[in-house]
Amino acid sequence: MNNYEIIRREDFSDVTYLLEVRHSLMAKAAKPGQFVIVMLSEQGERIPLTIADFDREQGTITLVIQAVGKTTRQMQQECQVGTSLYALVGPMGIPSPISHAKKVLCVGGGLGVAPVFPQARGFKEKGAYVIGVLGFRNKNLVFWDEKFRACCDELIICTDDGSVGIQGRVTDGILRAIEKHPDIDEVVAIGPPIMMQSCAEATRPFKIKTMVSLNPVMVDGTGMCGGCRVKIGGQVKFACVDGPDFDGHLVDFDDLMVRLRRYTELERKALDHWEKSCNLRKSIVSNTAAVLPA
Repeated sequence: MNNYEIIRREDFSDVTYLLEVRHSLMAKAAKPGQFVIVMLSEQGERIPLTIADFDREQGTITLVIQAVGKTTRQMQQECQVGTSLYALVGPMGIPSPISHAKKVLCVGGGLGVAPVFPQARGFKEKGAYVIGVLGFRNKNLVFWDEKFRACCDELIICTDDGSVGIQGRVTDGILRAIEKHPDIDEVVAIGPPIMMQSCAEATRPFKIKTMVSLNPVMVDGTGMCGGCRVKIGGQVKFACVDGPDFDGHLVDFDDLMVRLRRYTELERKALDHWEKSCNLRKSIVSNTAAVLPA
């Protein structure tokens, strides 16, 4: 067994799950905003995952994952307490700059709720007045609200159906917060690209500094492959070494979303192939069990 043992797992929904992994050196080095590259097996895909939390005393890092593709679904099935990850590289990326802002708005949408937590905590530890805005589809998908209440002076939860908090998107929460606190110095927004784009447009008229975290396709995480190219203010940057945090008002989100769709067909084929293999293995096991003597 290698050193990347999974010591805790928590399922937030049928597609979102948490893995707490033992890695004392990484826990000591990790800072808000950084990410790791994970391999489930020796022949597995390399996937970038933002560090959602870290505990220096316990020597662990926390990953919150959404099962949307082949590897993340395979991890959902196979990553249980007591199992291990084949490879875990990091922390990578430039740590989020925890400025000396006096009043900060930390916004997380869906899975983006997890990676924005270390930043909210970091700002609070520096003495800032922290306002959290978290967005979910409905109350059944809400997670970590208590963790945010512990480090936020105010917390606004937004749900699409209004089942908890206010009904609406995170942009509704942002505008509500700005109306109440016109002296907000900085906004940090993490979530799907379309959400981060909407956040940046919501704050643009108020000229509030708005940082977003970009997570495009990566292979090596060192800037060598060029897969994570993004356009920032007309210049080409690499999210793995120049980011992942960038000024949301300068990000070319349209270009980013086109690049993210570039591998959709390959990802779909990989998922289909894996699901067929899983079904075949289940069928073999089931048939074998049926013919074995009791």
